[in-house]
Amino acid sequence: MRWVAIAAALAVAVFLGGTLFVRLAPVDIAAWHRAPDQRSPGDHAGPGSFEAVRDLGDATSAEAAMAALDGVVLATPRTRRLAGVPEDGLVTYETRSALWGFPDYTTVARRDGVVHVWGRLRFGGDDLGVNRARVLAWMAETEGLAGP
Repeated sequence: MRWVAIAAALAVAVFLGGTLFVRLAPVDIAAWHRAPDQRSPGDHAGPGSFEAVRDLGDATSAEAAMAALDGVVLATPRTRRLAGVPEDGLVTYETRSALWGFPDYTTVARRDGVVHVWGRLRFGGDDLGVNRARVLAWMAETEGLAGP
């Protein structure tokens, strides 16, 4: 009976340690705050990563779209701006899952009239489509807010 209690206490300690690690692990901002590689819309850099591209044709429309997208992203629960501002053409956001607090990082970059939105997970091997769904929802919500 004593071994069961010890095993249960050890399991709880490992669980709490993992939870604290996920929530408190330091973030290397330079590793996440970078423009996505040149890829086609919907290309995947790996499981848990998704990139969407919106070609607005000119830099003014892309700048307005990026500002509109910033408002939508920041209105998302458990999301904060990690680095950059829309005016600079490169912004990285952190969105945490509700239950465990797993961080996902989304970078929005503007290049020559094109807005790239790149979502990826930090921990694990697959996010079960969470980043793809989030990025597509943000893109749909900002469709028509700025530019064609």
